[in-house]
Amino acid sequence: MDKKVQVGLWLCWLIVTPVLLWVAYQLAPPTFNGLEVDILAFLILMCLVSFWPIIINETPIFYVQGVSLVVFLYFGLFIEMILTQIAVIVLLLKVRVNLKDLYRYPLNSLLFSLGSLGGAVVFYMIGGTHGRVLFSDTFLTTIISYELTVFLLNQFLFNILQLVIYKKRFKILTRSFLWEFFTSLVIFPIGIALYFLYLEVGIEAIIFIGTPLLALSIILTLYYKTQQINHYLQQASEIGHQLTGRLNIKNVLDIFMDKVTTMIPVEAAYIIDVDHEKLRIVRKYENGTIQIDTEEPKSPDRGLSGHVYVMRESILFHSRKEWNHIHQSQLPNTVESVIGVPVMRNQDLIGIVILASNKKHAFDKAQLMIIDLLSAYLGVAVENAKNYEETKRQSEHCSLTGLYNYRYLENKLEESFLSLNQRKVETLSLILLDIDHFKAVNDTYGHHAGNEVLIQLANRLLRTFRHRGIVARYGGEEFVILLADYSKAETIAIAEEVRLLISNTPFEIQQTLHNSNTPISIFITASIGVAIAPEDSEDAVSLVRHADRAMYIGAKRAGRNKVAEYVS
Repeated sequence: MDKKVQVGLWLCWLIVTPVLLWVAYQLAPPTFNGLEVDILAFLILMCLVSFWPIIINETPIFYVQGVSLVVFLYFGLFIEMILTQIAVIVLLLKVRVNLKDLYRYPLNSLLFSLGSLGGAVVFYMIGGTHGRVLFSDTFLTTIISYELTVFLLNQFLFNILQLVIYKKRFKILTRSFLWEFFTSLVIFPIGIALYFLYLEVGIEAIIFIGTPLLALSIILTLYYKTQQINHYLQQASEIGHQLTGRLNIKNVLDIFMDKVTTMIPVEAAYIIDVDHEKLRIVRKYENGTIQIDTEEPKSPDRGLSGHVYVMRESILFHSRKEWNHIHQSQLPNTVESVIGVPVMRNQDLIGIVILASNKKHAFDKAQLMIIDLLSAYLGVAVENAKNYEETKRQSEHCSLTGLYNYRYLENKLEESFLSLNQRKVETLSLILLDIDHFKAVNDTYGHHAGNEVLIQLANRLLRTFRHRGIVARYGGEEFVILLADYSKAETIAIAEEVRLLISNTPFEIQQTLHNSNTPISIFITASIGVAIAPEDSEDAVSLVRHADRAMYIGAKRAGRNKVAEYVS
């Protein structure tokens, strides 16, 4: 929150709170009648109940209204407001509000004070009084009206503050609203029982009713945490299914980062790849955006990721002072809370997940458990994706040269003709080349030397055309180059460039047929055929056939080491 707004809140609180207390005093002047010890006992009970809140969307909900109702009914609005203010302080201490969030005290103080005052006004308007009041329909109506007004006014004011200060949309039926409504329904009859028992037995009623109330507060808090864990587990299961259903590593990492940063409030998050004892951030979430491949690999000797790398264990730090001993951290200076989890697969560390928040005590053990579980899913999904991509790569590439193979070329040609028919590209050019007298190379120098020629030729073609088109090994000593949006004249010029690339630079090979490993240089040539669609063909099969025809008839039969275009 902006510092000017925080200062404004404190000034507003300093001015408005005394006014509200004065109005409360004037509406119903309190009479203690020697019951200071009773008031202190109610205060202690309110503070104990405040120590067990539930946190929903960063909003604490506590069950103090059952006790504050008794204080209001018997001692009046003034005492209730003061005791509630003290209970709010205990609540904020419990949730560990840090210095930069201290504005939450005046915010909550004003919220509860205005709610109590609004409820009291309705209470007095319909005839409500304080002290010893016999049970009646009228009395019950005044109590229900008071509680309902306080509840609705608190919700309304809370949403107004969210809208004005945090620019959040005005919402009523939120999880926090439903939980507070539910707990109010549960706590309300306990408050009524406490009031009437207090009238009968005095301060002992606090023990008889207060103890079960405190136990109920603890039970509701634990129940909510259990529900929250179940909700996390359900989300984790759904995310796990999405991760393991993806066979692309990029998609796996994107889904993981998107889902985790949506499920758990963080200011920063990182997925770090571990490869050959080097760490590299492959996904970074900062300032609300996800970045990809953000840095060069580094040695695992610094920072929180290095700590997780060495320890091979998950970490949970609640404040910066707990991890200040870890030097050279790259986390933003505003970060306080940190979760770090190793991504393990088959007892090997393959990655690290880091989550960071600017708030102290932002994460708990349940969230650490969920990130541990999701990281296990991530490890499985990454391994599956790697295996699939490797299998796919092997099925689409020539094992000798590393170029695409005939199977991949066929599929790519079909896709390219679809793009051509949809006018996404204007032309498709196919350059088909065949090494001249390649059998003589094998017969003279050995098949190993022939393989070296194929590998070196593949590397030359790949260096030249990596960003211009697709290079594939068509079979044997034949290679194909597929280009888009080149005219026939431009394609012929490129084919001539390829011919010179082959014929003008010698190939370094090892002789293996004569028990000699002496490297020698040999010159080879290639015959090249060119066909272009849609000018020369209307489908993938005819494009290849016409380029092949141009190569054999126009280049091979014409003396080899030539470029020939298809002529219909």
